[in-house]
Amino acid sequence: MPVYLDHAATTPMLPAALAEYTRALSVVGNPASIHSAGQGARTTLETGRERVARSLGADPVEVVFTSGGTESVNLGVKGLYWARQRDARRPRVVVPAGEHHATVDTVEWLARHEGAVVDVVPLDERGRLDLVALKAALADPADVALVTFLWANNEVGTIQPVADVVRLAHAAGVPVHCDAVSAFGQVPVDFHSSGVDAMSVSAHKIGGPVGIGALVLSRTAVVEPLLHGGGQQRQVRSGTQDAAAAAAFGVAASAPHPDLTPLRQALVAGVAERVPTAVLRGDPVDRLPGNAHFTFPGCEGDSLLFLLDAAGVAVSTGSACQAGVPEPSHVLLAMGLSEETARGALRITLGHTSTADDVTAFLDALPDAVRRATRAGMAGHAPAIGAR
Repeated sequence: MPVYLDHAATTPMLPAALAEYTRALSVVGNPASIHSAGQGARTTLETGRERVARSLGADPVEVVFTSGGTESVNLGVKGLYWARQRDARRPRVVVPAGEHHATVDTVEWLARHEGAVVDVVPLDERGRLDLVALKAALADPADVALVTFLWANNEVGTIQPVADVVRLAHAAGVPVHCDAVSAFGQVPVDFHSSGVDAMSVSAHKIGGPVGIGALVLSRTAVVEPLLHGGGQQRQVRSGTQDAAAAAAFGVAASAPHPDLTPLRQALVAGVAERVPTAVLRGDPVDRLPGNAHFTFPGCEGDSLLFLLDAAGVAVSTGSACQAGVPEPSHVLLAMGLSEETARGALRITLGHTSTADDVTAFLDALPDAVRRATRAGMAGHAPAIGAR
């Protein structure tokens, strides 16, 4: 069986969540209907919502189900932006460099179509946003629509200073959206304690089904909806709600999640021993417990990925590849790395099915993959002379 070490992309469904999903799919009823079948579906839906809310330290009414993390980010960012234009023109969106493309593409869309001004906050060499720069961006907040940021970076795993970001933004009277998709299920995420106004999460990252996520929206937050036609969820999101997916999401959210830190530490130590040239990226301590991100000098990350895949180990580069042309990670570039260094990235992410044997299999396959990738060289460059 292949070794799966790409849990940050998606993680296998938990057996209990799959069982609940299968059971709930067989139940007929629209949760918006008032007959008994509809109310039965409503009970299934709201039980799922209550479980998700409890896991996030939120109230059930604050959980707005969506089709996934991407829609949640779009609703949070665009919805807050549009609502903030109601009484005054506030074009600026303050966003750190190196965000997930769900945010990057959303704010770029707002810039193209709505005249938004994207105010980028730099990252340090570990992938953490610069609080001094954030404070400067908020010094004159009259034209700022919102601040949006990742709870933890999805590529290098660095955890952001959530409390400090919220404190600075709220002191300036600016609402905050947080993308917690990567953090949820890995580290404690508490909506009320964090103080954010809106927060995006997704089920398939924690052992639930693909196709459902949530925007956790404070009772006092105001957003313009993306979708219209029924207003089933607080007039914020329209559409018939997926009771079965909500039920499975609730089970996954309620399940205990193992501490992956010891396994990740063993993996990091093993890479350092077997491939001493590899460089761990992101904060070495204050990072997601299941995330290990390296760059390998002289190697294309894509070459490493394909060689490891051929050896039965699934990992990720964390970089974009368009039209078959390797592209450097925008996160690593934002951290100050060169394009060539950034192209040698590999992201290994652990999850609830990961074992010590999986780590050993990866470590056993890695040195040969690095040797062969080094011999192949970088795209557009001659292979390294004498590499074997």
